[in-house]
Amino acid sequence: MELDEEREYPFIHGGLDKIFKLIEDALNVTLSVRGNKLIIQGEDERDIAEAEKIIEEIRIVNKEGYIVKPEDIMHSLQGLKEGQAVSIVGLFKGGIPLPSKKRVIIPKTDNQRQYIEAILKYDIVFGIGPAGTGKTYLAMAMAIHFLLNRIVSRIVLVRPAVEAGEKLGFLPGAIEEKVSPYLRPLYDALYDMLDLDRASKLIEKGAIEIAPLAFMRGRTLNDAFIILDEAQNTTTEQMKMYLTRLGFGSKTVITGDITQIDLPPQKVSGLVEALRILKGIEGIKIIHFTEKDVVRHRLVQEIIKAYEKYERQPTS
Repeated sequence: MELDEEREYPFIHGGLDKIFKLIEDALNVTLSVRGNKLIIQGEDERDIAEAEKIIEEIRIVNKEGYIVKPEDIMHSLQGLKEGQAVSIVGLFKGGIPLPSKKRVIIPKTDNQRQYIEAILKYDIVFGIGPAGTGKTYLAMAMAIHFLLNRIVSRIVLVRPAVEAGEKLGFLPGAIEEKVSPYLRPLYDALYDMLDLDRASKLIEKGAIEIAPLAFMRGRTLNDAFIILDEAQNTTTEQMKMYLTRLGFGSKTVITGDITQIDLPPQKVSGLVEALRILKGIEGIKIIHFTEKDVVRHRLVQEIIKAYEKYERQPTS
């Protein structure tokens, strides 16, 4: 394949080494660059043709100004080994564009795709499942997409400020210092999607607000995209209070892992209760994620497998 030396610099000078390695592993081919030519070698013509198709689609996406990252296509390429069809262009068309960073947030599993579609269609969406499934990250990406396209006028990111039975009153410092550690994961996701300066300006203007759940009492939120994260740690009263804050032109996504509830034993999780009460109500969508939706670094997956193997060994 002949490459444009000026426009396709990463292909020629090693910027896509990790993506090449994924393609090689998935299709039993070898990729190498000689001058401005990309050479695809393999024993099966079908594998070579599939590799060529994938690389052509990566080139198309890159030419549109977006950067294809290994984690964007890793799960799709793994699906090739199971005989699944892969379309890189299709993945990006179904993703969430973030023009500020020339990125597209890609749904990496079918449940993630359904989650994005549900957020577009429904005003109240629950994302339930284990850590690492992209529940909060994808909701944050959708919120930023809605804000930048002026579908909503602000984003409100909310978390229960008390976890594992801790009481704010016993923690040192002012209220901002007390709640900051609980809200830090929301800031981390936000700064991953927006440039620091732009995110800071939006926070200063009030277009993005990050607050503990207790601060929602008495408010009505119109024309907003609201995310309630770690909702398994809400009480019945807190969940009811939160759900009744939704105003006109607003949308909310509620995320949580019902297997990781940090409330005291005598307290019922507001999330678990809400799922029972609200099930079947038209206009509310519940998406359940599983372990198959966990998106982790390849080495983390290998570490987990190694530990599982070690723990299965009989003790001497």
